[in-house]
Amino acid sequence: MTWSRGWPVGAATGVGSMPGTDVREAVRRVLGELPDLPHLPELPARGPGAELTGRAVALLTDLPAEWGPFGWRLVGRPGHDLRLARSLLAEDLDAVQEATDGYVGPLKLQVCGPWTLAATVELGSGDKALADVGARRDLAVSLAEGIGGHVADLLRRVPGASVVVQLDEPLLPAVQSGAVPTASGFATLRSVREQELREHLRLVVDAVVASGAEPVVHCCAAQPPVGLLVAAGARGLSLDATLLTPAEDDAIGTALESGVHLLLGTVPALGTGADTAAASDDARPARTLGRRLGVPPEQLAARVTVTPTCGLAGASPAYALAALGRARTAARRLVDDPEGERG
Repeated sequence: MTWSRGWPVGAATGVGSMPGTDVREAVRRVLGELPDLPHLPELPARGPGAELTGRAVALLTDLPAEWGPFGWRLVGRPGHDLRLARSLLAEDLDAVQEATDGYVGPLKLQVCGPWTLAATVELGSGDKALADVGARRDLAVSLAEGIGGHVADLLRRVPGASVVVQLDEPLLPAVQSGAVPTASGFATLRSVREQELREHLRLVVDAVVASGAEPVVHCCAAQPPVGLLVAAGARGLSLDATLLTPAEDDAIGTALESGVHLLLGTVPALGTGADTAAASDDARPARTLGRRLGVPPEQLAARVTVTPTCGLAGASPAYALAALGRARTAARRLVDDPEGERG
């Protein structure tokens, strides 16, 4: 039995980031531990250009940026920092191409979403792009164009891939509620109207679809705006299941009824060593949510893909590898032990 969008029931995947600086080793580990839905790992430890915002900056068209004292800033012409960011991304795609020769199946990319990007990139004036209506729009348009080229580049390298693009929006709830600090840090930026939030996210989601990829939106914050994400066209929602409360149940239930798939973070993103003693409990958050939503246990595995709760860049290499294995084990337990009767 296969989910209609391309990966088997009982699959697990990663959120994105991994520890370390050796991308080829990270790719090998991801392919080994997550064979049903591997992802392109991100290695922020390599420095500016390898982190969430820098990787998105590398994709922008006609909006060059440079690394400054407070992060990425839009500038008039490309420079060394942007060339480095693009070089790191190309190196990552090279590593995937080398490791997936002849591969046929799903492959997930992660890209910073337009609202988290606007909240983390500065204008030349020093203000965050989020503070400027025109800059917000320009970033969304540029990112949408860049994603199309990014997917095309991956497909040239791995022609058998069925691409999934995960848009990372960890700061979207803060943008929506007006909790993003100004550049000075002494105040917060005004909240953005829901219509604009939806339209800009929809612009990027539509670009993902136009590229031939499937759009997933990831938001690992508490109180994720599920209804907004679905209205923007997300076909999958990647959420931290350990942070979900009954307040989100109606919106998640409606999303499931409309055919949206859930990627649920159930495995802690941080831990000590390679200890897997808690692995038997890793499916519990998914089962708990399923019971609240009234999903029959035997159907839950078909609606849920298991992930760690967040990226693994802050974990030790040993724990990161263990967490991927735990995610795969938890996903299989949803298939083999849907009621959770085996402890």
